[in-house]
Amino acid sequence: MTAGTQDHGGGHVEPTAFGFDASAWVAWAMIAVFALMIWKRVPAAIGKALDRKIAGIRQQLDEAAQLRAEAEALRAEYEAKAAQADAERATMMERARAEADGIVRQAEADAAALVERRTRMAEDKIAAAERAAVDEVRARAAAAAAAAAERLIRDRLDAGADKAMVDSAIADLGSPR
Repeated sequence: MTAGTQDHGGGHVEPTAFGFDASAWVAWAMIAVFALMIWKRVPAAIGKALDRKIAGIRQQLDEAAQLRAEAEALRAEYEAKAAQADAERATMMERARAEADGIVRQAEADAAALVERRTRMAEDKIAAAERAAVDEVRARAAAAAAAAAERLIRDRLDAGADKAMVDSAIADLGSPR
C-alpha cells in the first residue's frame, strides 16, 4: 500500500491505496457486494421469498373468501331458520287461538246445557211437587168426602133403612134389565 499525499490547498491529505482513494474503494466494495449477491443468487432467493409470501397471502385471501362464503351461507341458513321459526310461531299462535276459541265455545255450550238440564230438573221437581200436592188434596178430599158420606149415612140411615135398601138391591139383582 502506498500512501499518497496530495494537497488540495487546505492542508489536508487524502489517503490512497493502490492508487484508489476512499470513494473508489467504496465503489469497488459495492460492486463486489452486488457481484457476490448475484453469484449467490440472492435476487432469485428474494424473488422466491416474495413469491412464497405472495402465495401465502393468496392462500389467506382464498381462505378468507371461503370463510366469508361459509359465513354468508350460515347467515342465510340462520335467516331461513328464523323465518321458519317465525312462521311456526305464527302457526302455533293461530292454532292456540283456534283451540282457545273452541274451548270457550264448548264451555259456553256446556254451561247452556247445564243450565237447561238444571232448569228441566227444577221444572220436573215442581211438576212432581204439584202432582203430589194435587194427589194429597184429592186424597184429603176423598177422605173428607168418605168421612162426610159415612156421617151422613150413619145419621140418616138406621138399621131398618139398611134392611130395606139391602132387600131392594137383592130384588133388583134377580130382575132382568
